[in-house]
Amino acid sequence: MYFAALLARTEDGWEASDTELDDVETLSDLADLAREATSGGYDDETVLVFIEQEDAWFGIVRVEGEDDPRIYVSDAAAASRSSYGEILVTDELLGREPGSSDESARLEELVDLDGTEDGEPDKNPDDDTDDSEDGDSSVPAGPLGDTAILDDLGLSEKELLSLRTDALGEIAEALGASDILEAVR
Repeated sequence: MYFAALLARTEDGWEASDTELDDVETLSDLADLAREATSGGYDDETVLVFIEQEDAWFGIVRVEGEDDPRIYVSDAAAASRSSYGEILVTDELLGREPGSSDESARLEELVDLDGTEDGEPDKNPDDDTDDSEDGDSSVPAGPLGDTAILDDLGLSEKELLSLRTDALGEIAEALGASDILEAVR
């Protein structure tokens, strides 16, 4: 189960809203959604996007004005196997050139280059291992991204890295926004 919310810091404090990510396909879409949540549109207010897959991973995207979004993901490997997590675990976050991540391997999956008919299994039917759970081996297990993303808002890198269960609740508490976040949960 996923949970997604926006926290926008305004002159009057934090404002929270839950959000649907059904129409979000890229990090740019997510950043645009965050910018729309600010009272003035594209001004310099801080907006935090929280995305959480229960007991698996959480992610934070920080958007301020037109600056590039800052991203933190608690477990990149788990997130990369998730449709919403794929939005956050970008080539840039992984330190790769955009589009370079084993593009030829992905093309080979789409196009049958070994001469077998479509639909034929390409592994031993007695082999019951499921490669789909392995994820992309180039995506590290564990935290990835900007660990200082919340330093100036009251949550240190060390505290962020130590969060496990109810991480978003603990983050909201550190920001002084726990009641507001719980209201949209």
